[in-house]
Amino acid sequence: MYVITGGAGYIGGHLTDYLVEKGEEVVVIDDFSYGKYVNNKAVYKKTDLRFNADVEIPKDSILFHLAANPDVRTSMIHVQEHFERDVKVTLNTLEIARKYDVKKFVFASSSTVYGEAKVIPTPEDSELKPISNYGLFKLLGEKMVEYYSRVYGIKAVSIRLANVTGGRISHGVIYDFVNKLLKDNNKLEILGNGKQKKSYIYITDTIIGLVLLAEKNTGLYSVYNLGNEDWITVDEIAKIVEEEMGVSPKHIYVDAGEGRGWFGDVRFMLLDIKKIKEIGWKPKYTSRDAVRLAVRDLLNELHKN
Repeated sequence: MYVITGGAGYIGGHLTDYLVEKGEEVVVIDDFSYGKYVNNKAVYKKTDLRFNADVEIPKDSILFHLAANPDVRTSMIHVQEHFERDVKVTLNTLEIARKYDVKKFVFASSSTVYGEAKVIPTPEDSELKPISNYGLFKLLGEKMVEYYSRVYGIKAVSIRLANVTGGRISHGVIYDFVNKLLKDNNKLEILGNGKQKKSYIYITDTIIGLVLLAEKNTGLYSVYNLGNEDWITVDEIAKIVEEEMGVSPKHIYVDAGEGRGWFGDVRFMLLDIKKIKEIGWKPKYTSRDAVRLAVRDLLNELHKN
């Protein structure tokens, strides 16, 4: 039995689909404020976890905690809202996990906990120095998960995700570029200087990694990076989007300072994934593959609508 908070959202919706297709029973907890996705073979409990720490779930289940506001940029503006959705919701979900004695607690953390890493590729034991509120709140989430694991004996794993993309994306640079070019294909506004360089992972690779860590990871509490072995610049992403859309716009750069797209933007991110590879996972798609597939996914979805 699996429980997924944020299961109506982006990653959560894909995880729900994957588990249901494997014949697993899935309970989704979501308030449908961001994600609206529904798989008719899953059970849904509509609730706002900011204000409810007493949702009944099956005992001895594996709980994936994916509920959050995933927009790093807005975390620097709507601080209180992000705190409630990224920290308070995590605390309440841990309380539910404690009350109903879950078998495993899987926390979706983020590469943003490292901030501007000094070591690249960045291993799990690197300094944690976030530069965004989103990164800070994910780090607080990790600390709470570790605490509940140590004090209450809950087996848990925190997974630091690279940029996840593909299939039903609703935010991020690819979504931003495609929508801008659909409105005006003569120019493309690019946040930052275009030289920011990050790792991207396709959604199917992400889901397989999450499930593998839930099933295979042993020990009371662990931390894993989940990302790609290569990275790609924002300018290169723009080129792929333009190729897929058949356009050649003029680039207009809006630099927030030091080449950042916005205050709190990590400019360079590539995770060291040796640890997760040791338990049998590696990405099928490169960062470039992931970006190209994501553009095609998004264009297909927009065409259908």
